[in-house]
This record gives sequence, C-alpha cells and structure tokens, in this order.
Amino acid sequence: MDEIERCILVKPEVFVYKIPPRQSARGFRAADWNLSAPDWTGRLRVMEKNKKVNLKLEDRGSGDLFAACPIDTYPGPAIEAVTDSSRYFVIRIVNEATKQNAYIGIGFSDRSDSFDLNVALQDHFKLVKKEDEILQEDPKPQLDLAFKEGQTIKVNLKDVNKDKEKSRPKPRGGLIGSLLPPPPSTPSSIPFPVISQPKVAAVPVSNPATPSPASNVDLLADFSDLNVGGGGMPSMPTPAAAPVSSQSDDPWGDFASADTSTKQSGNWVQF
Repeated sequence: MDEIERCILVKPEVFVYKIPPRQSARGFRAADWNLSAPDWTGRLRVMEKNKKVNLKLEDRGSGDLFAACPIDTYPGPAIEAVTDSSRYFVIRIVNEATKQNAYIGIGFSDRSDSFDLNVALQDHFKLVKKEDEILQEDPKPQLDLAFKEGQTIKVNLKDVNKDKEKSRPKPRGGLIGSLLPPPPSTPSSIPFPVISQPKVAAVPVSNPATPSPASNVDLLADFSDLNVGGGGMPSMPTPAAAPVSSQSDDPWGDFASADTSTKQSGNWVQF
C-alpha cells in the first residue's frame, strides 16, 4: 500500500536565482545574486511522505514540476539559509531520473513567508524525532492477570434477602409518632432560690362621702400681724371659725353655715 503524501506548506510566489559558486566556507550571500531579475517565478509546496519531506517548485498556472529538493534533516545540507538575509535560501535540487544535483537560490518577497517555511520544517522533524525516541524505548512488561493452573479464589456474597429487608422503608407514623420521647426527669441537686415578696402595710381607704373635720387654722393669720404701709393700713381682723357640727352627715354643711355677707373695712374686703 502506497503511503499518503501530505502537504505541509504552500506559498503562491517564490523566486529562483542562479547562484555563483561558494566563495568561502562561511556560506552564501544573497547580495552576490541578481535579486532584481529572478530567473524563474513559480509556486512552492512542501510535501511529506513516509516521514520524508520534498520541497517542490511548480508552475503557478499548469502545476508542472520545475525542480524538487528532497530534505532528510533540517537544518542540513539540502537547505541552507544565506548569511546576509532571512528571506533567501540555497537548496539542493535532485533529478530523480539521473540522480544529478545542483544548487540554486530561492527567495520570498515577504519575510513572513520565509518564517513559515522555517517553522514548518522544524515542527515536522521535531515530531519525527519524538516518534523515533518512543519506538526505541523498551516496552514495559504487561501484567499477566490470568489464573494459573490450579489457582482458585473465594468470593463472599451477601444475603440478598437481608439486603431487601434493610432496604424496605419503615412505615412512618403521625406527627406524635415521629417525635422523640422527652428525656427522663432527674432530681436537680441545686435548689432554686425562693424569692420572698415584700409585705405591704394595709392602708385604710377613706370614705369620700365622709368629710374630714374642718381645720381651725387661719391661713391668713401670718398676714394679720403685718403692718403694711408703715401703720397706715389697719390690721385685718381674724374671721370667726364656723362651728363644726359633728352630728350632721351633710357634706355641704360647712358651706351652708358660712356667712355670705361681706364687711368692708378700709381697703380690705372680708368674705
């Protein structure tokens, strides 16, 4: 079965130059080429097949192959960057029929195109190297979990009936049945203090219907001895106290016995 050829990179424009022989061991210089007049212009495709890379220069219109550069490693002798620019490379093209090879120069008008070519080649060969390292590693021995001859095992199975009984939900009661019983009462070792209420002396309630005995104290007695105006004002005579009848039960008795007549003495009016 033939391996599938995979395209890694495509650039629609690439310039091809005839280059002079190498002048020194330091490398090729793009300044020695005729950069303003490229010898050929076409399309570049980077193809991968069976972990090998082939750089193909093809005609942009017809797609015919102009030259091919097989690349085994990168960086390597098949493709080499020039010393004075990052946009130009020297590649080794090989004639598949005659196996002859020659060196030509290629370049791009945009610097990002040359950067993409570098990254595509580096990523491919890093992946190939990683796969080779994995294949070279010693495979780990697989665990043999098969039973040996005469080997037996013991398996403890649970009782299915007991599991079913445990899994059955218990009937739920009402609200009272679902509550927990109260904790048992225990005698308290600490006596509670007894608070004694203060004693209140009984106060007799006076009967509002029974009038209190009238006082014989004259409220204006202190003013009767004063001499107002340096002796010009006569002293006010003390009114006679109304007799108190202890035998009458009429609360208005004091007012009935009062003398309603008024006496005028100087500037003072006696009620």
